[in-house]
Amino acid sequence: MDWSKSYKFFQQCAWSPYLVGALIGVLSWFAIATVKPLGASTTYVRVVGFAEKAVVPSHVAENLYFQKKSPKVDWQMLLMLGVFIGAALSARLSGDYHVERVPELWKRRFGSNVWKRYGAAFLGGFLLLFGARLAGGCTSGHGISGSLQLAVSGWVFFATVFVAGVATALALFGRQRSQS
Repeated sequence: MDWSKSYKFFQQCAWSPYLVGALIGVLSWFAIATVKPLGASTTYVRVVGFAEKAVVPSHVAENLYFQKKSPKVDWQMLLMLGVFIGAALSARLSGDYHVERVPELWKRRFGSNVWKRYGAAFLGGFLLLFGARLAGGCTSGHGISGSLQLAVSGWVFFATVFVAGVATALALFGRQRSQS
């Protein structure tokens, strides 16, 4: 096997969405067969549980949620760690790693204030995670695992994400024509 060709594959800035979709499907079925359906949002709650346990252990012990889903390192937490490591490794190998504090599109619409951008990103992430916990699952839980199992909640989730994403993009950035 020619390893230099394999290595060049990992240096690509973008992979085929068909290949990646198929790989996610294979990973999902492997996870369902061996452990349980993919999910990610519980990991963030468990990390908060670890932090709370370090500061106020009695709160964690009395919390009904943590009695059901105790703060622990499990396969899901390792999956999330792998996602971060894989993303960093991919960015380094492809040479596509760069820090962009304020993207150009954001600058044109809202200005170049870094803290405004960080605040909006934090608020968006908070709302996304809050919604995921409120819905009892995240993109990987409802969207990937749920839809692969033909669960109505998975398909409703996907439709809602796309409609909300388009509406949010239009509300934030308006309808602009491409300048290419």
